[in-house]
Amino acid sequence: MSIKTFFQILILLVIIMIIGGVYINYFDNKDNFIQETTTRENNNLEQIKELERKLLNLETKNQELNEKILNNKSKNILTETKIEVEDRDKDKEVLKNKLKTNENTEKKEKKKADTKIIKNLVKDVEYTSVDEKGNRFHLLANSGKSNPVNKDILDLDNVRGEITSDKRDTIYIVSDYAQYNTINLNSKFYENVIINYQDKKINCLNFDINMDTNKAIAYNDVIITDPKSIMRAGIVEFDLKTKNIDINPENTTSDIKVITN
Repeated sequence: MSIKTFFQILILLVIIMIIGGVYINYFDNKDNFIQETTTRENNNLEQIKELERKLLNLETKNQELNEKILNNKSKNILTETKIEVEDRDKDKEVLKNKLKTNENTEKKEKKKADTKIIKNLVKDVEYTSVDEKGNRFHLLANSGKSNPVNKDILDLDNVRGEITSDKRDTIYIVSDYAQYNTINLNSKFYENVIINYQDKKINCLNFDINMDTNKAIAYNDVIITDPKSIMRAGIVEFDLKTKNIDINPENTTSDIKVITN
């Protein structure tokens, strides 16, 4: 073998060794790289999983917190609503009690007033008086009560009266209302007054009897009717002593109107 061949073989071996070393080093580094990459990926996966667990815990806690807040709000709303309802019920109850108290008070006041009116009201009133000349005045009424202004006066409803004597005809009186003075025995008939004396019928609005003067006066829309005529006059005056009638016009300038049958 020549020296040249020997060196060629030696160089070839060296080259093969270098290539083999490079190859071995390459794959060894590749395995390390793959192992490092795998380890890094595993670490990243663990970190991702840990992060997901933390996010999940945070979401769970956040949901629990929201539910708690909602529950607290609902409780507060229910509490406020309950308080409002209770307050409203209390107000209604107070108002109801107040109205009931007022109603009871009004009923009591009305009952007192009604009792007072009933006590003051007299049924089937009857009075009889006789003057010095022997004239008898008989007064009947369905009901009567004391006058609020003058306690000596009775206010009468549905009144009938008679003035009689032994010497002259009876005077009959009918009216819706009358006032009778229990002290001086004077009377005032009013509303739909009808007076019957002898053959005369007298319609008027007012008829006053004065027992002190023994005079009676019919006035306001006086109409006198007898079998022969109908007269419209202003005033008709009765003398209770003589039973004479004096018919006068309403004033000095007017005349008595007479319609004959």
